[in-house]
Amino acid sequence: MSKTFLLLGAVNTFLCIALGAFGAHGLKNILSSEMLTIFHTGVQYHFYHALGLLFIGLLLVNFAKSRLIELSGWFMLLGIILFSVSLYLLSLTEIRALGMITPFGGVSFLIAWAILAIALWKEKSPDQ
Repeated sequence: MSKTFLLLGAVNTFLCIALGAFGAHGLKNILSSEMLTIFHTGVQYHFYHALGLLFIGLLLVNFAKSRLIELSGWFMLLGIILFSVSLYLLSLTEIRALGMITPFGGVSFLIAWAILAIALWKEKSPDQ
């Protein structure tokens, strides 16, 4: 499972860089400043959690049997989809109703980090 999260992290980090460049160069003259800020927020949280996916992958190298660490990674991915993708779509379409999805992504991020904290508290490292 470590490789899965490392791959997800790498792909999402690539997407963050591409979307960030697209926002900075391709959208700056198309979107209003408010919508550009919303798009940027999506990229920002996407990037934090893409790195989080890489972190999960690295943790799973040492804690391969930890279902809680895996679960944390899946909640991070869900958060990216619900939070960042909803902000991308909101900023590009200006359909404000999409903003109702975003908080579910934020809650997914919070759950992911809480589960990770619990997992790290409970798990014994392989050298113990």
